[in-house]
Amino acid sequence: MENKEMNVIGENWENLPALDNENAKELAETIALVLDSKKGRDIKVLHVEDKTVIAEYFVVCTGNSSTQIKALADEVEYQIGRRGVQPYGVEGRDNNTWLLLDYSNVIVHIFSREAREFYNLDKLYAD
Repeated sequence: MENKEMNVIGENWENLPALDNENAKELAETIALVLDSKKGRDIKVLHVEDKTVIAEYFVVCTGNSSTQIKALADEVEYQIGRRGVQPYGVEGRDNNTWLLLDYSNVIVHIFSREAREFYNLDKLYAD
């Protein structure tokens, strides 16, 4: 993601349109921007529609600590909620290594470094 793009979005977050009628790709890319704005690491948007029936996209991100993992998830939930989309479910709030936000056609995985290496979704669902 280009820094210039992030700065424009960061400064004009209030002016962005609602996401409730947007497609899965746009939702996934917007979630990736939110994660990037909060210093999530190694953010990837994986198109998984041909590999699984549970979602069209996975957004995968690494947090530096359990505190940051929770903060990243809270920020996604808050910012995407402000744009009209609420998650259908959140898993792992009591877990320090992996938090999942389910937006139906987009699933957000926020991992610790160790958990991301262990589960290796990047390789499992690579394009």
